[in-house]
Amino acid sequence: MRAVRQFSMRLGRAAALAGALALASGPSPAQPLPTQAAPTPVEAQTATVEPIVQSVHAIGTLRANQAIVVRPEIAGVVTQIPARDSVRVAQGDVLFRLDDSLYRAELGQAQASLSLSERNYQRSVDLLAKQAGTVVARDAAQSKLEVDRATVALARARLDKSTIRAAFAGMIGLAKVDVGAYVTIGQDLVTLDEVDPIRIDFDVPERFARFVSAGQTVRIEADALPGDKFEGKIDAVSPRVDPDARTLGIRARVPNSGGRLRPGLFARVAVIVDRRPDAVVIPEQAILPRGDKLFVYRVVDGKAVLTPIVIGLRVFGRAEIVEGLKSGDMIITAGHQKVQPDGPVTVLPPKGQAGG
Repeated sequence: MRAVRQFSMRLGRAAALAGALALASGPSPAQPLPTQAAPTPVEAQTATVEPIVQSVHAIGTLRANQAIVVRPEIAGVVTQIPARDSVRVAQGDVLFRLDDSLYRAELGQAQASLSLSERNYQRSVDLLAKQAGTVVARDAAQSKLEVDRATVALARARLDKSTIRAAFAGMIGLAKVDVGAYVTIGQDLVTLDEVDPIRIDFDVPERFARFVSAGQTVRIEADALPGDKFEGKIDAVSPRVDPDARTLGIRARVPNSGGRLRPGLFARVAVIVDRRPDAVVIPEQAILPRGDKLFVYRVVDGKAVLTPIVIGLRVFGRAEIVEGLKSGDMIITAGHQKVQPDGPVTVLPPKGQAGG
């Protein structure tokens, strides 16, 4: 027992000595607290609701909806040109008159012969009814009557062809002959173009074949009319793909009541293949591909929140968001490489504006 008491006394003295040394050395220094990461500066925009249109672009040449070269079917001297150069004409309007004196005389002669044939035929019918004539005489008179009727019709047709009329409404060109000129059968007299509507033929690559169909809207811009835009409709799509160029032929028609579009003009065409009037749209540079999925960073309470999205149409650097965003969401458009998910961010002011 005595040994145990001595050991306890030594242990107590050692503990007291340790405490004294600790008091003499002073308190231990405090551990440093962890510091919060500085916000990452980024550029951002809000998602907006706006119309978005997807289109296929091509080039083409404007052509008249209908175009002919007016030529005479008979020879003769030009006596009148009622419609002057470069004016609009209606269907049936007189464009040229040829000298018809010979044809009128032929028609008069044929009509006189027809009149006699009608009387002779009627006389032969009456005689046959009275048994004073023969069937042969009646048949001969009937044949002569039919021949004279055909002769009158032929003479009238020749006379009618001396007046050259517009086959359809349109714009005539510059006359190639003057009054008094002798023209031959098939000689070029003037052009006639139907320009309202006006037609445009163009080709699109075969990969767009599934996007185009009759009735779709097209937009036309001509270099000769800078700043002006015209809209029309696809009238027909070729059933065949060109095996050499791998393109599909398309024909569209564009209203042209003012006549500003002219045949032969070079034009740029945009085929509207889809239209969304109220699409949620963001800049394409805000989209981050991760594997087979797409994401954006939303700014929520000063933090970058990685958000999955589903996109629809993409047009000229803008993308439609089908799922994942709503109008007014703040989206990071630049600075993604320095951003961590749920990390703090600070949105920089737009370029050209002061402040932060």
